[in-house]
Amino acid sequence: MSLENVKADLDAVLSEYFEEVKYPKNSLFVVGCSTSEIRGAWKGTSSSLDVGKVVYETVMDFLIPRKIEVAIQGCEHINRSLLMERATADRFGYEEVAVVPAMHAGGGTQVAAYQAMNDPVEVEHIQAFGGIDIGGTEIGMHVKFVQIPMRTQQRKVGEANVTCLKSRPKLVGGIRAQYEFTDNNLVE
Repeated sequence: MSLENVKADLDAVLSEYFEEVKYPKNSLFVVGCSTSEIRGAWKGTSSSLDVGKVVYETVMDFLIPRKIEVAIQGCEHINRSLLMERATADRFGYEEVAVVPAMHAGGGTQVAAYQAMNDPVEVEHIQAFGGIDIGGTEIGMHVKFVQIPMRTQQRKVGEANVTCLKSRPKLVGGIRAQYEFTDNNLVE
């Protein structure tokens, strides 16, 4: 597994994701990533800052032009806190928590993001519009309801399985409810 292959795999996943998903500007995209799983090992046993940098930089190459904010999920050792820019946390009204990521408490992708961000902070309990789960990190708790899993043609980044999530508004109403506006909405 080379870093070039990791980037190519992730490029393929994100290209397909953003082709299909109409992501709102100024919303959050959550990234859960086990660099150990990418390297073919069990979570937390083979963390890699180099792999984390490739993941973070590749994700940001997709998010920045779309004006989408990022939240990087930490590992269970920091209670799955999320790293983001302070300005993002302030704009969404998220409360900062006191922890700094480390290789085996946060993980390679969080450490890489922490080093790259201007003013990083950790928060809890966000509601992202969607995101990517690389290696079974369980990002669902951070994506707003209603969540829709999405499988891409590229199903792995390195050796890690990948699942993406998107969301949609709840469908409410009864038998007369309609979910798209058409000329039928005007019929009496």
